[in-house]
Amino acid sequence: MNYLLILLNVLLLVTGQTLWKIGVERFNFNNYKQLYLVLSSPFIITGCFLYVIATVIWILLLSRLPLSFLYPLQSLAYVVGLIIAIFVFHEHVTLTKWIGVGVILVGVYFVAK
Repeated sequence: MNYLLILLNVLLLVTGQTLWKIGVERFNFNNYKQLYLVLSSPFIITGCFLYVIATVIWILLLSRLPLSFLYPLQSLAYVVGLIIAIFVFHEHVTLTKWIGVGVILVGVYFVAK
């Protein structure tokens, strides 16, 4: 059950940040006059809501498991974020970033083992 909560936490964090990026990209956010429009965007508001849920899950997990176990597993957000960057935002991912993902996955494997 804890592993499912960790995965849910990671997915909520990445989804929230993805919604923030979508929300910010819809506006020419180069001055403070745009701040209200950005912050009132449904994408930004939904992203914040997902962050609240992720934080509640994180607090629950912290009450159950050591931080030294949880924190490395949360680095999976970098991996999921990279995948989102490719498929949602059509970003180019360099070899260096893929190597970084590999290092994270190896580290997660040994922490979770």
